[in-house]
Amino acid sequence: MSRKYFGTDGIRGRANTYPMTADVALKVAMATARVMKRDGNGQSHNRVVIGKDTRLSCYMLEQALTSGFLAMGMDVVLTGPIPTPAIAMLTRSLRADVGVMISASHNKFEDNGIKLFGHDGFKLADAIEIEIENWIDNPALTTIDLPEPAQVGRAARMDDAVGRYVEFVKSSFPRGQNLSGLKIVVDCANGAAYKVAPQALWELEAEVIAIGVTPNGKNINQDCGATSTETLQRKVIEEKADLGIALDGDADRLMMVDEKGKRIDGDQLLCLLANRLDQSGSLEKQAVVATVMSNLGMERYLKSRNIDLIRTSVGDRYVVEKMKEGGYSLGGEQSGHIVLSHFGTTGDGLLAALQILSIIKEQGKKASEVLRVFDPVPQVLKNVRFEIGAKPLEQKIIQDAIQEAETTLSGSGRLLVRPSGTEPLIRVMAEGDNADMVKNIVDNLCAVIGKA
Repeated sequence: MSRKYFGTDGIRGRANTYPMTADVALKVAMATARVMKRDGNGQSHNRVVIGKDTRLSCYMLEQALTSGFLAMGMDVVLTGPIPTPAIAMLTRSLRADVGVMISASHNKFEDNGIKLFGHDGFKLADAIEIEIENWIDNPALTTIDLPEPAQVGRAARMDDAVGRYVEFVKSSFPRGQNLSGLKIVVDCANGAAYKVAPQALWELEAEVIAIGVTPNGKNINQDCGATSTETLQRKVIEEKADLGIALDGDADRLMMVDEKGKRIDGDQLLCLLANRLDQSGSLEKQAVVATVMSNLGMERYLKSRNIDLIRTSVGDRYVVEKMKEGGYSLGGEQSGHIVLSHFGTTGDGLLAALQILSIIKEQGKKASEVLRVFDPVPQVLKNVRFEIGAKPLEQKIIQDAIQEAETTLSGSGRLLVRPSGTEPLIRVMAEGDNADMVKNIVDNLCAVIGKA
């Protein structure tokens, strides 16, 4: 069933433009309350936790969402700027019915989004999102069964949200170990982790150089963070640091940089964590869950270690769903989402970084010797923008070009052509042992799609 509002990561769009308007946010809150309110939990009111990143439009959406939930008789706990995984954690620890994160993750400040979590801290299943959608545009949403005046909800600010999350991620670090002796540059993307990440690293006794920690509402993910690591790479070299950590706008992604300034992606980090869990007997089902975007070199490496790679559609929600379904303990994406089910319910960039830092500390080696686990095969990814509402992949000329490319790569690589779940883009990825062939295939396909 096609969905009007929800994509692969909640509802997302250009701020103050439909559907990312205050009016729609109000209706989303009211619809979510209708679907998610639980009875018999021993509370006079149901509860929702609302967090946000540092975008200017978060103020507008926060107020609209708060009004919608209050109108439906739910008490609201407001955390202020805090990472997405912190909202997942707080939803569970505060026994809330719903968690809401206002963020467009790695997108620029002009975009924003609404991510919803259930009382268990997991993102909502497709069926529940569809049920919420059916209420959003229902005229009866704002007219039937509204609470009496005495049952309208209350809103309150949570003063210790940052401290709670810092203690949570620190509790995942090996007992008795610290980060003394490591000089770390951390790039917080001028986003949700601008307070928590430097604080957690400092409390674990690292020497911390923090960048991307001066948000002004408009500079989130701007030439910084996990999707733009060039500034971090230069800073690591300039400061002669041991390594660098890059988070994205809502801090659910992680990229790292070694002491030589080389960028390390999520595939390498997943393999490093898989080895550690395997050695400790904690890698459930002897498998790692990743998406169709993960490098073929990663798959070959894991196979050599007798570890299965289970692929899903792109999007950390699909990784988490597969992990829940199969009982797996490790999953993630090349883009930096890393999910460790022993600790949390969603991608957590800071928590994953601490696990990797503990490995570096234990091995006593340079980051470049630890973080590069396998040799990736040549992989090229390009995006082609299209007009909203168009369906380029349904055109025969493009389908024929894709089939021809798949035939060319057959047996020596992989091709993936898909629409983005968060932006009006067609993503074209090819990988294989022949770098020139891979590049030509992607260039040719992008040209065909662009013309069409």
